[in-house]
Amino acid sequence: MPRSFRIVCQPEHVGLVEELLRAEGHVFTPEPFFPLAHRVEEEPTPLGASAAAAFGLIYIQDRSSMLAPLLLQPPQGGTVLDMCASPGSKTGLLAQLVGPAGMVLANEPNPRRLATLRQNLTALNLIQVTTCGRPGQELPLPEASFTHIQLDPPCSGWGTVERNPRVLEMWPEHKLGPLVALQRELLRRAAALLAPGGRLLYSTCTTNPAENREQVRWAEEHLGLTSVPLHPLPGFDLSHARSDALGEDDGCLYVHTEAGEGQGFFFAALTCSEARSNTPPATSEGVRQERSASLESVGRPHGGRGRKKDNSFGAVIRPGEFSGLEDAAWEHLPPGELRDFNGRVVFLPERALSQGLALPLSLGWRGFDMGRLTGGTLRLNPRLRLLLPEYRSGQGMSLDDVRDLRKLLQGQSLDLPSEAATGLSKRAGRSFGGRIGLYWRGLPLGWATVKGGRCLWSPK
Repeated sequence: MPRSFRIVCQPEHVGLVEELLRAEGHVFTPEPFFPLAHRVEEEPTPLGASAAAAFGLIYIQDRSSMLAPLLLQPPQGGTVLDMCASPGSKTGLLAQLVGPAGMVLANEPNPRRLATLRQNLTALNLIQVTTCGRPGQELPLPEASFTHIQLDPPCSGWGTVERNPRVLEMWPEHKLGPLVALQRELLRRAAALLAPGGRLLYSTCTTNPAENREQVRWAEEHLGLTSVPLHPLPGFDLSHARSDALGEDDGCLYVHTEAGEGQGFFFAALTCSEARSNTPPATSEGVRQERSASLESVGRPHGGRGRKKDNSFGAVIRPGEFSGLEDAAWEHLPPGELRDFNGRVVFLPERALSQGLALPLSLGWRGFDMGRLTGGTLRLNPRLRLLLPEYRSGQGMSLDDVRDLRKLLQGQSLDLPSEAATGLSKRAGRSFGGRIGLYWRGLPLGWATVKGGRCLWSPK
């Protein structure tokens, strides 16, 4: 089965990312269902080991897995809840769809998987995603607060049998009772959080009807939700896409592995017309009180470097408080705030702090990791290519040969070009750890470290 990937970068840099992939010998063709999705035709070396992957400019993802966010159809600037998010494949595409002015709240209850999710989002520079680690069926969020919810719950994974031949042995039908029950609890909570007229996209990578169409019927009968017919996207077999195992057109979408379309997947869209009385009694009053407290703490003024720390959301900081950051393009940040959490600087999207949502403290949510404060110096996350300005000679290091990039990725150092060394010495760049912007033919990659006139890449 051919591999697929999507490009993750600013629109003006897409051509350069494609050029970087071709420079390493990769051949690919565009997928018809999403402009940034591509199918691999020739892979002389593993795509996951490519320079584009190492710098978070592409994300390898099965083509059928990309359908869930596309079928959810969140608008630019929208807010989306992803209830079961790790490793972040669908979360990342959701973030691209809502854009920097939107926000995705990505939840993953498993601590190890949550760490993987955050690591992937950092590499991809998806600053509009906030994360939390609560059981999805117990999310302490205001009811009817999301117009778009993605629910891709734990499932038997029967649709991945080509990649995981033993999955049918691991998850025989008689062992699926707890999974089916968990899926229903997640659906119940999703229904409570869905705003009237909102859209819930339920998806699984299994072919088991009990986890697919039967769950949709259950949601319609018990949760007051209504199924919304889905239509196949270009590039997928249209003849069977809306047919279940019995050949019945039920308005859901089925991706069939046998047709070579990708992993086996199931998709269903649900909506609600009004608030439902049969959802579990939620802690609406407690959430409202906590939201009020959260907003009060967010609105507190903070002083300069001697500012009082807020135990909830940290102290607001401003880039101008720190020297040596003149090269960082802070104007690239979307609306939001930088806050100091005991030395860890995090970006919080404005949407997460706004009156309309105001994520409660009990959620334990986290924004995007921007870097660390050490001794009054702000050391930017080296992967933060989002803050790199357009390349200009003397204000960064731009490589032309992909072999030099490979050397950096292998831990070798390169001589700093004379114009870059001169520019660095003239500015206060040393005060943020000798960091310098790293580019490939003008394509922003990250912040490299300069030591003794040589340049190194250390993503940590």
